[in-house]
Amino acid sequence: MDFGKLHLLSISLFSLVLVINIESLYSYTLPMNCTDTTRLCTSFLAYKMQPNQTLSVIQSMFDVVPEDVTVEGNGNNYIFVRKNCSCLSPTKNYVSNTTFTVKSNGGYVNDLVKNAYDGLEILDNNSRMARAGAVVSLRLFCGCSSGLWIYLMSYVMKDGDTVQSLASRFGVSMDSIEQVNGIVNPNNVTVGDLYYIPLNSVPGEPYPVQNNNTPAPTPAPSADNFPANPVTHKSHVPYGWIIGGLGVGLGLIILSIVVCICLRSSSYFKEARGKSAKDPEGKSSHKFQILRKPSFCCGSGRYICRKSADYKQTTVEASNPPIIVPRAFGSDVFDEKPIIFMYDEILIATDGFSDSSLLGHGTYGSVYYGLLRNQEVAIKRMTATKTKEFMAEMKILCKVHHANLVELIGYAAADDELFLIYEYAQKGSLKSHLHDPQNKGHTSLSWIMRLQIALDAARGLEYIHEHTKTHYVHRDVKSSNILLDGSFRAKISDFGLAKLVGKTGDGETTATKVVGTFGYLAPEYLSDGLATARSDVYAFGVVLFEIISGKEAIIRTEGTVTKNHERRSLASVMLAALRNAPDSMSMSSLKDYIDPNLMDLYPHDCLFKVAMLAKQCVDEDPILRPDMKQVVISLSQILLSSVEWEATLAGNSQVFSGLVQGR
Repeated sequence: MDFGKLHLLSISLFSLVLVINIESLYSYTLPMNCTDTTRLCTSFLAYKMQPNQTLSVIQSMFDVVPEDVTVEGNGNNYIFVRKNCSCLSPTKNYVSNTTFTVKSNGGYVNDLVKNAYDGLEILDNNSRMARAGAVVSLRLFCGCSSGLWIYLMSYVMKDGDTVQSLASRFGVSMDSIEQVNGIVNPNNVTVGDLYYIPLNSVPGEPYPVQNNNTPAPTPAPSADNFPANPVTHKSHVPYGWIIGGLGVGLGLIILSIVVCICLRSSSYFKEARGKSAKDPEGKSSHKFQILRKPSFCCGSGRYICRKSADYKQTTVEASNPPIIVPRAFGSDVFDEKPIIFMYDEILIATDGFSDSSLLGHGTYGSVYYGLLRNQEVAIKRMTATKTKEFMAEMKILCKVHHANLVELIGYAAADDELFLIYEYAQKGSLKSHLHDPQNKGHTSLSWIMRLQIALDAARGLEYIHEHTKTHYVHRDVKSSNILLDGSFRAKISDFGLAKLVGKTGDGETTATKVVGTFGYLAPEYLSDGLATARSDVYAFGVVLFEIISGKEAIIRTEGTVTKNHERRSLASVMLAALRNAPDSMSMSSLKDYIDPNLMDLYPHDCLFKVAMLAKQCVDEDPILRPDMKQVVISLSQILLSSVEWEATLAGNSQVFSGLVQGR
């Protein structure tokens, strides 16, 4: 045999083996395929907690709230994270979105992400150097059931795990796990690969939320803690200890005096620098001061914010109202460095505020899409005359944080313009998905998705009404101010009109001029200008009618005598229809007002319950309206009933959208 050919053959075989080995080193689990890009479901991710990890760390990593986290509770140190799972349009894969905040410089982002999520992450092919404070958008493995099970849980196989042990651990059959994952040989599973565990119930127990700052009680001394023959000590203390203690105390006093002197000198220096920035006539060289030091908004995985008790007013020209900004603090006050953007960054991110970047027009400014520091954002552009609304959103969104409220990332200012930078809602507003969605490039929302969006929005309003330290009314609740993220989860936006409400004998109320959008305004608000939480409830009831009917809050109807069009509120039209439908069995008069895009694919009794809930919300007497807590409870129960109805369809591809439970 030709030894030259044999040598070449050996080299080829060696190269092939080397390539296979290299590819195996960098192989990763492929996401689960999907076909329906409108599909949305609830999934779970099994994550093994690392030492010293806390609930707040988990929340930040997976972008969830405490209610989304359960614990296995059997010594395995596993937690289960509830995440929305959606079908990604271009690749037709099931994924879930989250963000990861880089904590330190050095190394590659992909390596940090891989170490943090331990195989639950979907890594891209590109890598860049890590930079502390950077917020990275990630996708996680998830899956939606085809109808045989309620949930799928993403699980990374560890040493010692087998199909049999997982089946026993999670109470499912081996056949179910093998069927979901296409496993031919149950003895041939790979450690480090991701598998999906089918489930019919929520895994784990509620996460034990504890106050980590509370010190553990000191155990009472017992006889066992003392020796049988205690040694008698003298009561005096050695002189060395006394002298040392006095020396340490004196040193601390001197150090405190030095620190105070330095801080006062720094304050004087800042004031002198501020004076020197003025022109000879005493006027400020800029209309608005752009803070270049940490102020009261800062960014992290959840955009942690701080408040300032010390405010100062910048000098502006007399023709414009003054803008109130917080005094800058030192960087040690904040957990994360504040995100304060420069005008040039805003200009580049929006392509010079081009029409292609324009997302829409809000009540007090235009909103543009932008990419700032590797993060998708929405940028509201406001004129300097809207300082009041600008500060209203800043003050509120730096105090309230909830999964169903749009997060404020930062801000910027120019000579005559103000900018607020928010997290970007990929799916746009609820309004665009309800009113003529096909012409706007959207597919129609299924009944389950509509219910989940309503529940999300209700939870956001409930939070600002009842669970914040100071309570707020939004005053501009409407479908265009309910934004949808990439997984169709709803977030309340546009807090420019929000008001702090105070306690009175009749509850919480604040007298103010009437603002908002017609069709959503409560009768008492129109007549008396009294903004209450119940006026927000009225507006939310109108949104529920929009979800049911697909019609706008103000609709045009043809007159019976003439052909002239008249404008009527959706609430009045739906109330008239409900008067002729006393129960769910006599819905014929209501069917003409149900969104035809639902194609009769909904449980009639559940839709009727939502309609009756909306009717209660828009009651003329605000006392008879439910509060948002009651609305959340009602919608949760209706959603559960709808899910049970959907499960009976056995995965009908036209309607099945998976279980979408609230957070």
